[in-house]
Amino acid sequence: MNTPVATRAPVAPPKAAPKAASYTAPDAPAPAPVIPPEVAARLAALEAENATLKAEHAPKALTFKVSEKGGLSVYGLGRFPVTLYKEQWVRVLDHERSIRAFLVSHDSQLKAKGEH
Repeated sequence: MNTPVATRAPVAPPKAAPKAASYTAPDAPAPAPVIPPEVAARLAALEAENATLKAEHAPKALTFKVSEKGGLSVYGLGRFPVTLYKEQWVRVLDHERSIRAFLVSHDSQLKAKGEH
């Protein structure tokens, strides 16, 4: 008589234990990464471009011009000039202290350019 032969399922080999992380003393400098020359060159070009863009967006000096209608236009505060007539500028300048005090007392409510 034929007796059935029991077959075993294949057994996977035991997994190797994970390698322990190597210890580096806290005061030892980290090894410098190896950067391919073409990547280093691209990084340098991007850093130079970034510096140029930052310089273009740096705050510009204020400039002044007499408008066609005789007002004083101040350029460099925003996209458009601020233009007031002479007596309006005198009134604004006469209130410098109160404007500065207002800025200080309402600092938490006021936003800087670029904040939303």
